[in-house]
Amino acid sequence: MVEKKTINALVSGGQATAGPPLGPALGPLGVNVLAIVNKINELTKNYAGMKVPVKIEVDPETKEFDVSVGTPTTSALIVSELKIEKGSGSPKEEKAGNLTMAQLVSLTMKKRSELLAKSPKLAAKEVLGSCVSMGVMVEGKDPREVQQEIDEGKHDSFFEKEK
Repeated sequence: MVEKKTINALVSGGQATAGPPLGPALGPLGVNVLAIVNKINELTKNYAGMKVPVKIEVDPETKEFDVSVGTPTTSALIVSELKIEKGSGSPKEEKAGNLTMAQLVSLTMKKRSELLAKSPKLAAKEVLGSCVSMGVMVEGKDPREVQQEIDEGKHDSFFEKEK
């Protein structure tokens, strides 16, 4: 039995092509590259404009393949949610945007499976860390202030339904 080959790549949501990085990695395996690209585009179309991690497992003997899609980076999700081009170049002086608490919780739940945090509250604090470095405020406040409020239990109502 031949071991499956695994290819990891970062593609633009819904816009993967048979060119690099996929084509050169898949071509030597003798698989239908176009079929794999179409499957990736179908699975990533909801992440248009974002870089999405994909994992392709190919059985070199049967040419069967399996595609699994990860979640875009936290910063890509924040940029998409706020409909901005990128985070602030100087986050201390310039703010790039302002998330609501509901948007923060929604982003946290999208990333939850990939975060190391043991609870939704801790996961939200991880996402808030990205907000700090991007110059993104939450409810008009510095994200560090919101992290403190989460510790104090001020936003528990948002997390009770997410357990």
